Amino acid sequence: MAIVDVQGVGFRVLCSQAALDGLTLGRPCDLHTHLIVREDELALYGFAGEEEVEWFSLLLGVQGVGARTALALLSKLPPDALRQAIANQQVETLARAPGVGKKTAEKIIFALRGKLGGLDALPASAPLSAVDAEVIAALTALGYSVAEAQQALASLPHDVPLDLEEKIRRALAYFG
Repeated sequence: MAIVDVQGVGFRVLCSQAALDGLTLGRPCDLHTHLIVREDELALYGFAGEEEVEWFSLLLGVQGVGARTALALLSKLPPDALRQAIANQQVETLARAPGVGKKTAEKIIFALRGKLGGLDALPASAPLSAVDAEVIAALTALGYSVAEAQQALASLPHDVPLDLEEKIRRALAYFG
C-alpha cells in the first residue's frame, strides 16, 4: 500500500509489487489506477503499467477472484508470466500467489485461456518437469518471485542433466 499525495490530498492506493518497486518517497510518480466503487467503500488500486490494469480487470471477471486475489497474482507474476502460465495451463504457477489455491487457479485458466488474444495459436513452451517445479518452489520459498525463479531456471544449461540439488545450487548462483 502507498499513500499518494495529489496536490495536498493523500490517496491510499493498494499497489502491485511492480508499482511499489517504482515508487520513491518524496518523488513524483505515475500510477495507472483502477477504482472499485462499493456501497461502503471506494478502493483505489495502482499499477506500474496499463497492461497490469487490463489484467486486473480480466482477473476480476473470473468468478471467485476478488480484487485482493487479482492484486496478489499481479504482484507475484508480471503480465507476461501470467499470460504464459495461463496459456500453458500451469496451475502450480498460479497457485503460488497468496490466496490462490488449485481450484481458483484452474478457474482462472478456464476463464481466461480463450481471452489471450491469439496466444493459444503460438507454440507453447515445454511443460515443467517435476524437478523444475521443485526448483521453482524452492526458490519462491526463499523469497524470490515466480518470475525470478523462472528466469533462473531458464538460465540453466539444458544439454547437461542435473539433479534437483545441483539445479537449485546453480539457480541460486544465477542471483549471486
